[in-house]
Amino acid sequence: MLEPVKFSTYHGGSREEGLLDFSASLNPYPPEWLDEMFERSKEISDRYPYYEKLEEGLAELIGAPLTLTAGITEALYLIGILALRGRRVIIPRHTYGEYERVARIFGAEVVKAPNESERLAELVERNSVAFFCNPNNPDGRFYRIKELKPLLDAIEEKKALLILDEAFIDFVKNAESPEGENVVKLRTFTKSYGLPGIRVGYVLGFKEAFRSVRMPWSMGLTGVALLELLLRDGFEHLRRTMPLIWREKERIEKALGVKSDANFFIKCVGNAGEFVEALKMQGILVRDCESFGLPEYVRFSVRKPEENDKLIDAFRGLEVKF
Repeated sequence: MLEPVKFSTYHGGSREEGLLDFSASLNPYPPEWLDEMFERSKEISDRYPYYEKLEEGLAELIGAPLTLTAGITEALYLIGILALRGRRVIIPRHTYGEYERVARIFGAEVVKAPNESERLAELVERNSVAFFCNPNNPDGRFYRIKELKPLLDAIEEKKALLILDEAFIDFVKNAESPEGENVVKLRTFTKSYGLPGIRVGYVLGFKEAFRSVRMPWSMGLTGVALLELLLRDGFEHLRRTMPLIWREKERIEKALGVKSDANFFIKCVGNAGEFVEALKMQGILVRDCESFGLPEYVRFSVRKPEENDKLIDAFRGLEVKF
């Protein structure tokens, strides 16, 4: 008899029509070639999605060998197949919940610690696996290589494995990313192109291992069309839109007294559940952080200026009540 894994998580993103959605942390500016992408996916929808040549093109653009996956989520489950069974898995206490879910599905021993490089490094053992989200979700803090050094040193010394989730790194100004033989980096276009329904991401590190267990045709042809146009675009869309997001991020920081290195924030509001419902009454959706172990906080993203104005006004109005 099959038994369900007793662990669930909520990832944000509106399930109700008519709400201004700040709960999913995405680029609010869609690519100019979005319509062309859907037309292209229709043209090629009568064939299987092979993408080896696109993989080569993206590797050339990125400057490193990589493995394409259906977003970071597929990559996490591939890690489960390759590295988690029977392992000690170290996970920061307040971070993305899917790390723990995947670890438990594959029967790993889960150990939690504060989201601090030194504290995590103390728990690293030989052949263990550590997860680290950078910038972290939900608080948006980005850890520079110097700050990660204790953890990186422990991973190298103990011949452990570091899974570095860089889903939001495109939103960080002057971002830097560590290298290492035992470091696997997960990245996605879901966030930075504002297209969460099109599952395209990639893994840096252990290319042959990931390709050996990757499911055939997992991305679908809309993902293939996205990659074709992304390669033609050469990340120009990101160069054009990120400064717009950074400008609005700074404005929200000043208006609401919050701070983040990414495109989203958390804020303590007391009763987060009631706060979320109160904002819904004003047509605005934010995410409560209960699944992150922070029940008094809400998370909200950066959107376009006129949308951010509505969020700021709503927060100021509710702060008197909460």
